[in-house]
Amino acid sequence: MRALRTLLIIAVVLGGLFTVVDRLAVAAAESEAADRIRAGQGLAGTPDVSIRGFPFLTQVLGEELDQVDVAMTGVEATAGGRTVRVGELEARLRGVRLENGYSRAVAASATGTARISYEELSKASDKDVALGYGGDGKLKVTGSVEVLGRTLTRSVLSTVSVVDGDTLRVRADEVPGEGIPGIEELVRQRTDFDREVKGFPAGLGIERVEATPDGLQITVTGRNLVLAG
Repeated sequence: MRALRTLLIIAVVLGGLFTVVDRLAVAAAESEAADRIRAGQGLAGTPDVSIRGFPFLTQVLGEELDQVDVAMTGVEATAGGRTVRVGELEARLRGVRLENGYSRAVAASATGTARISYEELSKASDKDVALGYGGDGKLKVTGSVEVLGRTLTRSVLSTVSVVDGDTLRVRADEVPGEGIPGIEELVRQRTDFDREVKGFPAGLGIERVEATPDGLQITVTGRNLVLAG
């Protein structure tokens, strides 16, 4: 009985030591991964990296991590050829393969969300319009047109969608005609537009977009996303 108790104590101690070593190793790996992602993406700040799953060391030996979560700030994208700042980009990476002696990391799949404020998106417009939240998942677009020597400023509720995985399409649901011939066409020339968005980490494409009170929430997905190397 005493021998069994001794073995149990030794097992508990060794298990505790293994856990400590494993957590120290994962912390070091997260720090290294964050530095490599910052350098690879040209970020001003260091991203937050969390390696999921336990134990970490057995994943390393198998050269594949179950899941890695990354939160990046300071990402810059281009919309309509103009630079816009992206709010925090959060990505969940699965099946991260460690290659070339652990110098290269490639995620089999990735999903994430990013947010672009309406102020930033308005800067990317070349039609002098203001963008805001219209409620119920709609985009509010305000623009001015010249009609019969008068300047008319109108706001419309618009639907925003994704085209070809990299373009945001904004279309007014309805434009009040006000009985003036051609007014709807003139207003739509201001309020309806497409904006190609580039600058997300290579391998990520836009899957869905939603207007929220805080800005456009963009869902991105991708496969074989290179994190480093």
